[in-house]
Order: sequence, then structure tokens, then C-alpha cells
Amino acid sequence: MNTKPFLRLERDGAVAILTMDRQETRNALSDDDAVSALVDACAQINADLSVRAVILTGAGDTFSSGGNLKTLRARMGAGLGAPPHSRNAYRNGIQRVPLALYELEVPTIAAVNGPALGAGNDLACMCDIRIASERASFAESFVRLGLTAGDGGAWLLPRIVGMSRACELAFTGRTIDAPRALAYGLVSDVVPPDALLPAALELAREIARHSGHAMRLTKRLLREGQHTRLDTLLELSAAYQALAHHTEEHETALQAALARLRR
Repeated sequence: MNTKPFLRLERDGAVAILTMDRQETRNALSDDDAVSALVDACAQINADLSVRAVILTGAGDTFSSGGNLKTLRARMGAGLGAPPHSRNAYRNGIQRVPLALYELEVPTIAAVNGPALGAGNDLACMCDIRIASERASFAESFVRLGLTAGDGGAWLLPRIVGMSRACELAFTGRTIDAPRALAYGLVSDVVPPDALLPAALELAREIARHSGHAMRLTKRLLREGQHTRLDTLLELSAAYQALAHHTEEHETALQAALARLRR
């Protein structure tokens, strides 16, 4: 049984920094307390309107190794008996993480400090933006274990790198380095290891300077735009814009912009 918390939550002003810190398992995700820690952190952040951006990273030399192989077979494989038990183990376990991160209202940045393997790769894909250390590597590696992505990777990866690249990565299970991940569009930037967190913080602070209400609405519109019709999204955009027009943050920004024009 792990007694050390899986996740550390720290604040840098309006930025929440989530650090996975279970280096003995290389920040594996599949244990119940790891799943609960991520889900609970998302709920806490959603309820705190002072948070305007989130950084997710890993302690040590690994972002996340994905499933904990020492417990995976007993909890989700043959040790559970009939397949329906395995199905429920996924639904009530790691699949809570992509749902929680998808519903997280503020922008999320994955600061990928090292290998992101299997579910660790998919965890990075659950974030809105990915920045990689030069030491980072990525693998949609489930086929190496005779498995499929049980955490939504088949939905996430094609939306980021396109279907052809997603098929290539999922069918081969190969590991790619940070420069190739940049070329594939899997990450937005690659930086030296000691510059990773500063780069993520700089971006998060830039995001956090803007209206928290407008940012949450903007992220929701981008999410809805992935699966809805244009006319439906336009109607939702009008409603959200009406809400934004009546916020103090909009009025303050508008007055500042008008003052600059009068100079």
C-alpha cells in the first residue's frame, strides 16, 4: 500500500501546478489512489475560480510509465476472472481520468519531463497543450503488451496528430523522441530539461493574465466545436458572449483598451 500521496498540488498565483510524484512506479497511473488524486484535483480546480491555468508534470526522470505492471494483471487482467469485471475496472478506474481532464474548465499544459508511455502518453494527450523536455519520449505502446488503449487514446491521439500518424504510433507501439513528437504535432515546443518548468510557467502565466470567466468559456467552446454543428456552436457562442459582456473583467479590459485608443 502506498502511503505517500501520488500528486502534489502547488500554486503560482493563478496557476495550479500538479506534480505526479511516485518515482518508485515511474508515476504509473493505474493504481486507485493515483486515479482518485487526479480526479479530485480536477474537481478542486473547477470549484476554485481563482485558478486560471494548470500545469501537469512528473517528478524524477519520467512523466508517466502508464499502467503499473506489478498490479495491472491482478486488478484488470486474468486475476479478475470474467471479462465484465475487467470492463468495470477500467470504467470505474483509469477511465475516470480522461473524463475529469476533459471536463476541467481551465487550460491545461502537460510539461513532459521524460518518458510518457502507454497511458502516460494518453495522459499528456488529455491536456490542451504539451511542452516537452529534450529528454522526453512518447509511445502509444499498448500493442507491445497485447493490449489496446483502455483510457481513450484511440479518441485522443488522432485529434492531435491526425489519423495516419495515430495509426502508425498505435500499430507499431514504437517510441519517438521529443523532436519527432514536435514534427508530428504531438507537442508544441521542445526545450532543454532545466527550461521545461519555466517555459510551462511562462505560458501558463500568459494564459492566466486573461479573464478567468472568458478563458473557461473559450475552452468549453473549443471542446464543443469538436463534435457539434456550426449553427449549434454559433448559438452557444452567442450565449457565452452575452455572459462575458456582463462580467467585471470584460468591462475593465474594455475601458483599458479605449484609454489606449485615446492616447
